[in-house]
Amino acid sequence: MQRNATTRYPILLVHGLFGFDRIGHFELFHDVKQALREAGGQVFVPQLSATHDNEVRGQQLIWQIERVLQGTGAGKVNLIGHSQGALACRYAAALMPENVASVTSVSGPNHGSELADALRMALIPGNLPEQVAEQVATQFADFLSLLSGQPAMPRNAVAALNALTTAGVGEFNRKYPQGLPSTWGGHGAECVNGVHYYSWSGTLQGDLLQTLDPVNAVCRALSGHFAMEAGQNDGFVGRYSSHLGTVIRSDYPFDHLASLGHPRGLRKRDDDPVELYVEHTMRLKAAQL
Repeated sequence: MQRNATTRYPILLVHGLFGFDRIGHFELFHDVKQALREAGGQVFVPQLSATHDNEVRGQQLIWQIERVLQGTGAGKVNLIGHSQGALACRYAAALMPENVASVTSVSGPNHGSELADALRMALIPGNLPEQVAEQVATQFADFLSLLSGQPAMPRNAVAALNALTTAGVGEFNRKYPQGLPSTWGGHGAECVNGVHYYSWSGTLQGDLLQTLDPVNAVCRALSGHFAMEAGQNDGFVGRYSSHLGTVIRSDYPFDHLASLGHPRGLRKRDDDPVELYVEHTMRLKAAQL
């Protein structure tokens, strides 16, 4: 039976750190975008800086929201942000709530990332390690931009790292608290200033097929940097750090990169993250968003 996910307002899929729309025939959100369009959704993928702080990327998103509204004639958009993309969505919704129907955080570091804290501590500010790391990250972002054929956008790897630490996101949250839980691990307000807030994320689990996945193995190695949410993270973001608004679920059995929606061969059918996006779009439709 054909599912109907024709939302009232267009959907924008917002990428996170080192994200992009398309490189050659490869699209970051390819499976998700295709599934949503097949279900009747009107979907766009804005292009943000691969590395920069949350407010710079959020302002870039605002400019592209305005373009989508102008091009479609819609009055609002539904924002779905992966990882750091969730913070850009929150920024846009805080500044222009009249044009944002909903914000959905997918594996978003809404209270910061312990991995970013560990990286920040390992890099001595102003010294050679930080300069080398910044150069490598910038060159990698330049490489992605070249491959994608997208216009060059401002990049600042150190600003991106600082913006993802618990301290950096804490400062961000003091300015833009909409949808945040009042208690650790709880739910936030579902609707603030007319904007509906949702979130979901996953955690690393002991499935044998997943442990054979090399990308999952990298996430497992990175998870060793978590202390407060040890054993309750996806390799990049802690389970409870991801909570925002109505928490659909925060312990799906997939790692941080799997939540982008790419089935990676070894993944079981009942763990397909793409279905979560389709189901959520139907949820937005039911809420007349």
